[in-house]
Amino acid sequence: MRQLSGFSSAPGFPRSVVVSRLALALSLFAFASCARAQEQSATSISREVKDVFERAAKAVVKIHGADEHSEFFGTGFFVDPTGTLYTSYAVGGEAGNFTIEYEGKKYPARQVLADVRSGLAMLKADLATPALPIAKSGQLEVATPVITIGFPLDLPETPSFGMIAGFDRKYLGRYFSTTHLRVNLPTQRGEAGAPLLNLKGEVVGILMSSLENNSSCYALPIDAAEKIRGDYVRFGEARHGWIGANVGFAETPVEGSSAEITELLGIAPATDSGMRPGDILLQVGKIKVREPEDVLDASFFITAGDTIPITVMRGNEKLTFNIQADFHPASKQPPLIASPASPNHAIPLNLQTAPDRTP
Repeated sequence: MRQLSGFSSAPGFPRSVVVSRLALALSLFAFASCARAQEQSATSISREVKDVFERAAKAVVKIHGADEHSEFFGTGFFVDPTGTLYTSYAVGGEAGNFTIEYEGKKYPARQVLADVRSGLAMLKADLATPALPIAKSGQLEVATPVITIGFPLDLPETPSFGMIAGFDRKYLGRYFSTTHLRVNLPTQRGEAGAPLLNLKGEVVGILMSSLENNSSCYALPIDAAEKIRGDYVRFGEARHGWIGANVGFAETPVEGSSAEITELLGIAPATDSGMRPGDILLQVGKIKVREPEDVLDASFFITAGDTIPITVMRGNEKLTFNIQADFHPASKQPPLIASPASPNHAIPLNLQTAPDRTP
């Protein structure tokens, strides 16, 4: 009797049937192995989310406030051990009478900063607190897994799991003040200002706006929030900087950049700097420029009063000009809202009708 992988090809049991049953057995084994691997992977992710939630939730608080229309609530989180916390402008920007719920008790809090351009607000409670560790949002990639902890619909603090879906400068043709993180996790009323965390429990962003049907959301990168907090620590306010040079598309890219300086704006820091229309913009501060819309991020990270190195290409010559930035003309203008402004109804979008190509 011949043997085929342990199956007998006896009379009345054709070889083709043996092979088919062997193939079926192998397929079922592979399916079972795959199912076990998926189950183990899901269990591992669930364990990581639970671990992050247990470690980070103690630094996340519910914020109560009142504006001219009604009382409302939102989410915030501590960023230092002296009670300073981040939240969104929708929660802490234009309201008052703040209290926070922390360790089962309510404490008064006050606004220390509200920045309409970034959509960030900072509150302060006078007590010793834990603080969430801060990561670098510039290290994120598409499909990076993330967790948020918030207070949806006035319910207890709740974790949600998703992943980074994109890095967007605009939504429905309207522009953010800087690149935002698009996250494919649902958000609800009450979660504005919640921290976006990586699987190490480090903050990589702050929930700012919900998309259609609350199926996903936008988050301000934590690097942008830290820029604003750095301004506050140094000056007691946000200081959005401005050089005063318009940028458009160059006919021919130079050294990888298609951003051409088209105009120097009147009485502006760039006017007497040595820069000229026709220069190809390569770098603003630490941010490399490859196309005109890169100026959105480059401009956001300029601080008024600081001296900023601006690198351009003029013909075959690379030049760097050190320019002291002035205050950005739009730094005091309120954001345009693409959804209901009240945090009782939705998390608003902070958008511009056109890109600001003026570093």
